[in-house]
Amino acid sequence: MNAKKLLVGMATAALFLTGCAGGADKVKTATDGKKQENSEVTIYFARHGETMMNAAERAQGWTDAPLTPEGIKGAEALGKGLKEANITFDKVYTSTSGRTQETAERVLANNGQEDMTYTKDERLREYNFGTYEGARNKEMLTAVAEVDGETYEEFVGDLRKNGYYPKVLHLADVLSELDKENAEEGKTWPAEDSQTILDRLLTTLDEIVADAEKEGHENVLVVSHGMSIITILGQFDTEEEFQLTSMKNASISTLTHKNGEYRVTSVNDVSYTDSANEE
Repeated sequence: MNAKKLLVGMATAALFLTGCAGGADKVKTATDGKKQENSEVTIYFARHGETMMNAAERAQGWTDAPLTPEGIKGAEALGKGLKEANITFDKVYTSTSGRTQETAERVLANNGQEDMTYTKDERLREYNFGTYEGARNKEMLTAVAEVDGETYEEFVGDLRKNGYYPKVLHLADVLSELDKENAEEGKTWPAEDSQTILDRLLTTLDEIVADAEKEGHENVLVVSHGMSIITILGQFDTEEEFQLTSMKNASISTLTHKNGEYRVTSVNDVSYTDSANEE
């Protein structure tokens, strides 16, 4: 818990310093532009459908791969399930990775919003795994475990028992340090450290919410990636109500924002795809 509080504090301080020049104006604009007092914004985070690299159990961060037939089925089922639940979106965001864009397009084509456009933002990408991009997941996790004096089995067992947050942030920092050593050997794929990841994800989230409040939007879909979604939710699940474990493909997690506060309301929900697949 102390480590988590420290990470949150670091993220808050970094965001404050980053926003000193123009942050006050941004907050003022968002507040002044609200169409109704105490409006609530719900962010629907969807993890992309299964990709070929997911199926092959390879580390897929900034590297991209197309959806598998199963991934296409899952994205389409998610759209159908959302339609059955009468959930539509006022705005849609994706990362710049093709897998999130394809997922968004198939979701929208099946929830009755096929004519809706979406906004691409590179800051919503997955972690950059550096020199381990494309490597077997086990190879990457073994390297991190060895730095911690653990075996692969111990590392994975801890993830499953205690959840992925904040261990995914620790993983990012270890990979970043390992890549500093690799860079000395002439390798040029620097992995991101945790603070870099936190800064880009949380800044983007605040901008998405500010825009939604300004425009009077209630429901926003953000199609992103497993570890990035876990990282965002981990910042605001203050009561640790949810175990932030591996995000399932085409799952939905929700985060609400009201009166300046975020609250996690669901995690890893696959009921939308399940209901559509039962037809």
